[in-house]
Amino acid sequence: MEKNNPVVFYGYWLIAAAFVAQFVSVGVQNYVIGPFMIPMSEELGWTRAEYTISRTLGQVIMAVTGFVIGTAVDRHGAKPFMMVGVIVLSTALYLTSKIDQLWQWVVLNGLVLTAGAALIGNLVVNVTLAKWFVDFRGRAIAFAAMGVSFAGVLLTPVVTILIDTEGWRATWQYLAFGTLLCVLPVSLMMRRAPEDHGLLPDGRSEADVLSGKTVRALADFQNSMTRGQAARTSSFYLLVLAFGLFSITIQVMLLQTVPFMTDAGYSRTMAAGMITVASIPALLSKPIWGVLIDGLKPKPLAATSAALTGLSLVMIVFAVQSGTMIWIYCGFIILGLGWGGMIPLQEVIWASFFGRRYLGAVRSAAMPITLLITASAPLATSYYYDIVGNYDGAILTVAVANMLSAVMIFTIPNPIQKLTDLNDSDKIPG
Repeated sequence: MEKNNPVVFYGYWLIAAAFVAQFVSVGVQNYVIGPFMIPMSEELGWTRAEYTISRTLGQVIMAVTGFVIGTAVDRHGAKPFMMVGVIVLSTALYLTSKIDQLWQWVVLNGLVLTAGAALIGNLVVNVTLAKWFVDFRGRAIAFAAMGVSFAGVLLTPVVTILIDTEGWRATWQYLAFGTLLCVLPVSLMMRRAPEDHGLLPDGRSEADVLSGKTVRALADFQNSMTRGQAARTSSFYLLVLAFGLFSITIQVMLLQTVPFMTDAGYSRTMAAGMITVASIPALLSKPIWGVLIDGLKPKPLAATSAALTGLSLVMIVFAVQSGTMIWIYCGFIILGLGWGGMIPLQEVIWASFFGRRYLGAVRSAAMPITLLITASAPLATSYYYDIVGNYDGAILTVAVANMLSAVMIFTIPNPIQKLTDLNDSDKIPG
């Protein structure tokens, strides 16, 4: 692995490792939280808003953790953070099975679990992949992000069954042992950047360098912006807002779909199954999104993904109200198609806007600002339910936010492209 042209480019192993890490990280934070809501709230005497407090705090912890480690991931790579993170995460999951007070839930799920998940999750693995892939960045991140959707396909229904048969306390323990078993081996596989090991991004060879196939990767590195430079562009803040409005959908729907549908008279199994219905097209469409990203401009694709997500939420609300099963299924399938593009498009756009050299620092700087947008959404949705008695208005508001996100993403200028165009114009004589 230390010299050019290994039999298998090591970046492909990193895609597999990132798949597993995201499956666990997002799965135990988001995809399992809905099935636990009603049994835990009823047994422990909590309101749904009280139960949701931990996920609002979790957004704060995710933002703070990402901001602290972002620059260090650029410098040291993902391995040390993931090794610490899996121990923290597994411990939090196990101790959750022992709680009997609300403050214990808030501390363990909102603070400790989220910090552990952040150390193994999207930021560290996607920053790593963005350094190992440039020309094939869309496909690499999309294949790895299939782990997120696979959590919905597998974890949500399995956890629902385990809770109903074994109890919620035993289910948290199963998640703890499964996390340790899955993530510890893949954390040992992580590597910071291809150049550290005598390799080039995308598995390119010296012959590729001579033939000009690495021009894009070289430009991506040389034009990279530091955290401070990125923060002085309007595009940085517009991206934060646009993707924040886009991302609240997954926070709200993963938490509220099960109670939203059971309140409407559907069984817990049927409600949890809708997460699976959304997750399957999200899983299967990610490679397609990846190929499209590498071949087309990512901004129109991201706008399409956000618009599909917003449209799906409108369909879901009115279909559940009317009890029309075919439209409920269609709504969740379209939701999954929109979700399928969310992660790879977001990561590729950030990398293409600001380059890969300081990407960890740039992405982590966005997190505290994104917090202002996303942290309150799950809690606000639960408070809306506690006051109004249903989720309809809250979910429709999220749909509008997604439509606004689609318009914004389409119009945000690329600062690196503007800089390149300016430099090129300086070379024109006269």
